Amino acid sequence: MRPTPPSSVLGLRVLLAAVPIAALTVAVPFVNRIEPRILGLPFILAWSIAWVMLTPAFIWSIGRLDRHW
Repeated sequence: MRPTPPSSVLGLRVLLAAVPIAALTVAVPFVNRIEPRILGLPFILAWSIAWVMLTPAFIWSIGRLDRHW
């Protein structure tokens, strides 16, 4: 049986998991703008695409914090 991680690591993993979720749900009303355009895309679309592409990095870092890796 694996030992339980310290609470600080557990809290960090929860925080890392919550950041992309918050960026894609809670922050949407705050970034709901057409201007500025990024690469010709409205800002809200560029924001969503960026976070969809960044989410695997957050999940990877959560996996690296797990001790059995």
